Amino acid sequence: QVQLVESGGGLVQPGGSLRLSCAASGNSFSRYTMGWYRQAPGKQRELVAATTSGGSTNYADSVKGRFTMSRDKAKNTVYLQMNSLKPEDTAVYYCNVYRIGYPNYWGQGTQVTVSS
Repeated sequence: QVQLVESGGGLVQPGGSLRLSCAASGNSFSRYTMGWYRQAPGKQRELVAATTSGGSTNYADSVKGRFTMSRDKAKNTVYLQMNSLKPEDTAVYYCNVYRIGYPNYWGQGTQVTVSS
């Protein structure tokens, strides 16, 4: 059974940092794209960053230069280092694994709140 477990969310002041982790189990995801999405109240879920199986990483314009995604293929784990956090980064952050022709998997989400 595939499971994605996110951790690392919490409350942080503007300008602060958080590091999210997503551990995937139940399959080998070396050929999957792994990504982070977020959903703020009243808004649609949006892509934050994604890393392909080949190692290419794309970021949403709103987080470029502030967030860094990394991937440990051996551990089936991805990380999202978030620096210079802003109140508008407040959202539930979800981990996702995706591969064309295969089921799409989501984690349960972790809350990130940026507030003074």
